[in-house]
Amino acid sequence: MNTQLILSLISGLFISSISAYLGTLMLSKKMSVVAGPLAHLAFPGVAFAIIYHFSFAFGVFPFVILGAILIWFLEKKTKLPMENLTAVIFAFGVGTSLLFLPIDQAEEALVGSIMKISAWETITVVVLSVLVYLSVRYIYKKMILININEDIAIVKKINVSTYNLIYLLSIAVVVALGVYLVGGLITVALIAIPAGAARNISRSLSEYKFWAVFLGSVGAITGIIVSQILHLPTGPLIVFVEAILFSLTIIQKQIRIQS
Repeated sequence: MNTQLILSLISGLFISSISAYLGTLMLSKKMSVVAGPLAHLAFPGVAFAIIYHFSFAFGVFPFVILGAILIWFLEKKTKLPMENLTAVIFAFGVGTSLLFLPIDQAEEALVGSIMKISAWETITVVVLSVLVYLSVRYIYKKMILININEDIAIVKKINVSTYNLIYLLSIAVVVALGVYLVGGLITVALIAIPAGAARNISRSLSEYKFWAVFLGSVGAITGIIVSQILHLPTGPLIVFVEAILFSLTIIQKQIRIQS
């Protein structure tokens, strides 16, 4: 097994795991849709990275994180639904990228570049994944309460604004990492599919989290290995594998209901 494949597998494992874990919270808040527009906001950063020949990380992360902060700020000032604000961000991201992104060099932005990831980028992925995990674990229960009833959360002296900011920044980091794995078009699949599949077969919150992370990891590792064997694009194949796993959980759920 060559070094590049090992780096890709390690990065894929961490990115898929943290995406799936965050997905369990986003699904409960009906917020999976937010990841898509933020991923598209990465396109301008990718465009600059391609044009000026620097790492994707230096292009993607600033745009995505600034987008998350902008959504948080606008939600506070306008009181508009977050879904509506993300649609605005989506339009800005795609429109800007079309002005600058060289179409003939857009493949990595669309389907990911995990098979080209470097050692230092892999280390960055691992560190950021751990930090996001700790952040999401810290806010998990309080975010669920905020989602159920924000007024109760305020009565319990929970700073809703601060928790929403931590939540959005966590989404932003995961989305930026996801662009490496599957590209900007289908990053939301890393968050939504494993969480949805886990909900089909879980009977408790702990099972829900475990199965989401497990299924997300299996999908990523399988997709990376099979893509190398069949010489197919890695990102779309990962999503395809996860979609198959999702379908299997539906079948398993139906069997359990009928038995």
